[in-house]
Amino acid sequence: MKKLLCLAALCVLPICARAQEEKVERLDSAIVSASRAGERTPVTFTSVSKDQLSKANPMNSLPMALNLLPSVVTYNEGGTGLGNSAMTIRGSKGSQINVTLNGITLNDAESQEVFWVNIPALTALLSGVQVQQGLGTTANGAGAFGASINMNTAFVGASPTGTVELSGGSYGTFIGSLAGSTGLLNKGWYFNVAANLGRTDGYIRNAYVRSASVFAVIGKLSNGRSFRFTYLMGTQKSGITWDGISLEQYAIDRRYNGAGEYTDDEGNTCYYPNQTDNYTQHHLQLNETIALNSHITWTNTLNYTRGDGYDEYYKTNRKLKNYGFPATTDPARSDMTYRKKMNNDYWVFNSSLLYRSSVFDVTFGLNWSNYRASHWGDVFWVKTMGNVTSPEWYSTKGLKRDRSLFLRAEYRPSTFLNTYLDLQYRHIGYHLTGVDSDWIEYGSAEADRLDYHNIWRFFNPRAGVTADWGPHRAYASVAFGHREPSRSDIKENVKGEGLEIQPEKLLDVELGYQFTAGNLVASANLYFMEYWDMLLETGRLSDSGYALKENMPRAWRRGIEMSATWHPFTWMRVDGNATFSVNQIADYTSYVAYDDYSGATFPVNYGRTTMLMSPSVVGMLQATLNLWKGGSVNWNGKLVGKQFLDNSMREELAVPAYFVAGLSVSQMFRLGPGNLDVTLYLNNMFNNLYYAAGWRWETYSAETGKISLGSGVYPQAPFNAMLKVRYSF
Repeated sequence: MKKLLCLAALCVLPICARAQEEKVERLDSAIVSASRAGERTPVTFTSVSKDQLSKANPMNSLPMALNLLPSVVTYNEGGTGLGNSAMTIRGSKGSQINVTLNGITLNDAESQEVFWVNIPALTALLSGVQVQQGLGTTANGAGAFGASINMNTAFVGASPTGTVELSGGSYGTFIGSLAGSTGLLNKGWYFNVAANLGRTDGYIRNAYVRSASVFAVIGKLSNGRSFRFTYLMGTQKSGITWDGISLEQYAIDRRYNGAGEYTDDEGNTCYYPNQTDNYTQHHLQLNETIALNSHITWTNTLNYTRGDGYDEYYKTNRKLKNYGFPATTDPARSDMTYRKKMNNDYWVFNSSLLYRSSVFDVTFGLNWSNYRASHWGDVFWVKTMGNVTSPEWYSTKGLKRDRSLFLRAEYRPSTFLNTYLDLQYRHIGYHLTGVDSDWIEYGSAEADRLDYHNIWRFFNPRAGVTADWGPHRAYASVAFGHREPSRSDIKENVKGEGLEIQPEKLLDVELGYQFTAGNLVASANLYFMEYWDMLLETGRLSDSGYALKENMPRAWRRGIEMSATWHPFTWMRVDGNATFSVNQIADYTSYVAYDDYSGATFPVNYGRTTMLMSPSVVGMLQATLNLWKGGSVNWNGKLVGKQFLDNSMREELAVPAYFVAGLSVSQMFRLGPGNLDVTLYLNNMFNNLYYAAGWRWETYSAETGKISLGSGVYPQAPFNAMLKVRYSF
């Protein structure tokens, strides 16, 4: 087993000098302390400060802005930073990463994903981010089955601030934002507001994005009590890019995107201009934090999230009866445009009671959430009829109730020892009903209906110890977690062979060491993530042709993460991290669909294999030079080892290893009461032509006895540039 990698580029939020500012921070930090690790908590984590986030490329969504952290791999479907972005941490994908904002889970309760394109410009709104690798501390909601991202917008300064930022660059990209804060006013009131507009044409065809966000906070701090109302709205319209392109097309035109492609009556190739993804989210949070005395803090948060959106498609030669039209409709087939719509309502209540003393930190918390979602289809134009109003041609409804309790304690029996215990009980109920779109589109009987009801009960314990002596720190932890199936896992299995799928289970063992002395901080972390009943695609298909997931009895992710920060001179800083890992399935069998569309499959056993999209080597090197007054130069390079598009480990389905470098040059000018910062970003400066992720298909021919396969990949942009001008006071 190869060992090594990852990092913890350590940064802690600065301690503010003013007493009142410290008071604000103490109360506001209690909001997120339930999900965050403390400095001596024995879990593996990396903290990113507001200052670091402000220096990120403005084109980057949050996953892209975190790309240089240990064990993180990111990509963007459109090839740049705006639009649909995804990330893995230690190979764990987005649905296994729990994401919280001010302690509230952002993961969609059904898909367990966070769709970052729906929360534009989030990076600019955050006071800090903590990324935990592994199971980490107890997290509310699903995910946290490989990593967690805890984000905070809470902190407010004592003085007024304001920021204006304008950025522009390659591929028609423009981003503008305004932000302001009153600081603390008379009687403890404060107001924060921020707004952002973004647009890009994207690198590949139809990868355009039009986005906007608004963030506002009104709060009051008085007599050991903090009250705050937060509103966050994000809206976006983006071209559909998730199909990727075949490797054959990649060799001809890597900017090609077949979404919305059709042939008109004269035989010309055309593209439907509105093949798009559209979504708007509103987040409302009401929080009250009370310092009951010098040791006890009580925090309550009520959250409501409303989401509405649709995908719009042009489809050719479809059977009209499958979309709600009478079976006698003549002609029976036609081109059409339709929308797949959805909306959801998400209510959350969190409450936590925190006790702190010189030797004890104890937190008791509870979480209550209700999630309702509706999915339905709307045909609005048919080539042979013109504009139409059709009945809903499919409709499903989901209801998910999640209740959890946790108790976390840290005990320091001596100045050099910290012990940790974290216990969570979780109760989840999920109901899914209705007719799914695939049954209808592919001609299955309308009588086939989803009718799924289940309850899961999980106990998730964690324990560990941290020891400090001189410049040394070491920690060890053991954690056990469960994860319920997602909506797609459930509905495809219900529609397919009706296989019973079990929750996934993970045992996570972490052993870490850190050395701090003078101008050097270095750390290493061994991890052993042992999975039982991991849900993976095996090739089995549902009746409608969708890939099913099955429980794999045994799998594991094992590796070593290393990182270092070195200040050889006052004007120079060097950061680096590396992860070496093995990510394997004990015994993998793929089920390949026959090419006659009969629904039958042909089994192929590959034995022990490497998990899909799980590189064994990931590393980063970064140098920051402050060579002249007010100016700095930053160079960074990211290496991602070879990955595979499925779990068979076949070379023809490999994503080659790639190395990408970036350079930024910034200059700060003192202007009036504030600072003017100008930064030039040169991305992919060596013009590396690569693709970072993708998917695969395969079929088996009984006649030839051979397997045919193909893939869709996501090309990333070559050399490109952005210029950012920022004025702040």
